[in-house]
Amino acid sequence: MADYSNTIMSEECHQQIRALSDTMELLSGKWKLIILGTLLRNGTMRFMELKRTLVGIAPKKLSKDLQELELNRLIRREVKDTKPITVEYSLTDHGRTLETLLGEAIEWGLNHRKEIIK
Repeated sequence: MADYSNTIMSEECHQQIRALSDTMELLSGKWKLIILGTLLRNGTMRFMELKRTLVGIAPKKLSKDLQELELNRLIRREVKDTKPITVEYSLTDHGRTLETLLGEAIEWGLNHRKEIIK
């Protein structure tokens, strides 16, 4: 995380920049927002369902990102007592708080695509 302690700015601005930095660090990478958006739109999904939906993601990368999102309480991992064992992923209530941000990112991406294709 960046150190803004020596920068001249108001405490409120400092807190906002730190919050933005924390958010960017947590959601950085190619796949995390896409994983969250996929779970938001589709609800609970098994690992292989996510893998098939997220075309191009390596299983190791998906596993790593899911672990990080779980660690940060954005998703829930539930192991079902089935044979073979089934693992399901879903958004937590805290993860659902990203719905507005994800919706805005989708809308911006659609508009941006239109703008650059003109």
